Amino acid sequence: MLRRQARLRREYIYRKTIEERERTIQEKKDKLKNAIDENKQIPTALKADAISLQKTLNWEDEGADGLTTSIDDEYRWAGVEDPKIMITTSRDPSSKLKQFAKEMKLVFPNSQRINRGNYRMEQLMDACRANDITDVIMVQEHRGVPDGLVVCHLPYGPTAFFTLANVVMRHDIPDVGTMSEAYPHLIFRNFTSKLGLRVKDILRYLFPVPKEDSRRVMTFGVEDDYISFRHHIYKFEERQVQLKEVGPRFEMKLYKIVRGTADKLNIADDEWVHRPYMNTARKRKFLSAE
Repeated sequence: MLRRQARLRREYIYRKTIEERERTIQEKKDKLKNAIDENKQIPTALKADAISLQKTLNWEDEGADGLTTSIDDEYRWAGVEDPKIMITTSRDPSSKLKQFAKEMKLVFPNSQRINRGNYRMEQLMDACRANDITDVIMVQEHRGVPDGLVVCHLPYGPTAFFTLANVVMRHDIPDVGTMSEAYPHLIFRNFTSKLGLRVKDILRYLFPVPKEDSRRVMTFGVEDDYISFRHHIYKFEERQVQLKEVGPRFEMKLYKIVRGTADKLNIADDEWVHRPYMNTARKRKFLSAE
């Protein structure tokens, strides 16, 4: 079984590498074709490869490019089978982190919460794979304040790392009332860039398909690369929609996506990493298109 898992993971990583290489070549071809069609100067970065790329342009068409990708392998059962989520914490969690993990269990339908105890990450991942868990969510803290969220998709990845800020839990919201456990409708706002669409897929496939009569709404909105999470229920009163926040609420910021699971971080490749110490880092927006 271990050899089979290793072989399947190598095949998955190989497909991801081939796709990335072909995507880069196709982007160069598209830029060259646009420059020729619009009678503009060829970009400087393409001048060395322009002749070799142009020879292949006349033999290509739209075809079926993009219909089958490794993303289809990652989320091939999305919408067909409901996801199964496992929620855990870092080791030796505080009482506040335990409370936050319990509230996250209410956020994600079909989720279970387990105590971390002395289990190593490899043991947790093996147990989750054996029980057909689709995603593992781990919450982290600093001095009793939740400050990290890790979303690991099984069996081969990806793993997304988020920082948390401005966490307000349910019991801190006055008159919060009860929470519906219906499958929620999702609202994603401003996930417009290529990376934003990737993060959107990672988040939305954590939730099952809701029924039409569900009156539970979860919102993920991007503003300056911070993802604001809000959780509401609604009802109709005198032909008007009345919203009520049921919590929790927090802000998330993506800082890394890894092509692998949380127990293989030492050998997995980084798909994307936030580089804060760059001259243009404060001006660039990664999750939303400029």
